[in-house]
Amino acid sequence: MKNNVLITGTSTGVGFESAILFANNGYKVYATMRNLDKADALKAKIKANDLDIEILHLDVTSVTSINLALNIIIQQDGKIDLLVNNAGAGFAKTTEQSSIEEIKWVTDVNYLGVIYCTQAVLPFMRKQKSGQIISITSVGGLVGQPFNELYCGAKFGVEGFMEGLATYISDAFNIKITCVEPGGITTEFMASAIGKTAVDGQFATGEYLPIFERYMAGNQKRASESKEQVYQTALEVSDVLLNVARMENPPLRIRTSEWAEKFCILKTQADPDGTRIVNQIKESFL
Repeated sequence: MKNNVLITGTSTGVGFESAILFANNGYKVYATMRNLDKADALKAKIKANDLDIEILHLDVTSVTSINLALNIIIQQDGKIDLLVNNAGAGFAKTTEQSSIEEIKWVTDVNYLGVIYCTQAVLPFMRKQKSGQIISITSVGGLVGQPFNELYCGAKFGVEGFMEGLATYISDAFNIKITCVEPGGITTEFMASAIGKTAVDGQFATGEYLPIFERYMAGNQKRASESKEQVYQTALEVSDVLLNVARMENPPLRIRTSEWAEKFCILKTQADPDGTRIVNQIKESFL
């Protein structure tokens, strides 16, 4: 039987490309998304290339939705080999000007959704004594950035959650844990992030506005400087995911580009892939 993979957030971007890439490389793919109305592009790819992909509804903020999707997978395959926590959403806005609803939303989608999905697969992976969980975080999970503090806080949370799991889950139950940390990605993700920043038609107001304008100008400049390879394609990031899935001993952390490595170097130079800190924690606590 093929190894199977559950990928969240597959309507566009990295999730979309990963579903196709994994299917083309021998996986049974369960491609999930919150809004099945956005599944047409993936359905067309499946039909045109006869891909072993099943599309399921899954909202990462709903435990009921997650369990329903996972139950289908277990009923059909009796196992879950790989979870790719991909679903997420960008958010760039001042903390002061963010509503409580927005704060809850960015946390639910980018942090709690990862916990809910991971919690759901762990009993099955533990019983089968094998499995792998890959979470797409961000360089923003290592380095805080202006106007992204709420998003970065959520991604920092995912990094800490995965690091904590890796200190005991991997050795005890043969469940591999990795955080994949992209820099910028040329997908609808950035458009979504910008769309979430507007306050009465503006990205920021009052004394924050000139700072935000400098921030946006910097983003646009980096986007135009392709020679620096700031922004990757979704497929390039998906290639990293597939490579991690194929590793016998995958790292806890891996950046997806040279730019991402340089951007995070002050946080990672002592322990680039997270191996040292995990081993230190094991020695200290276990």
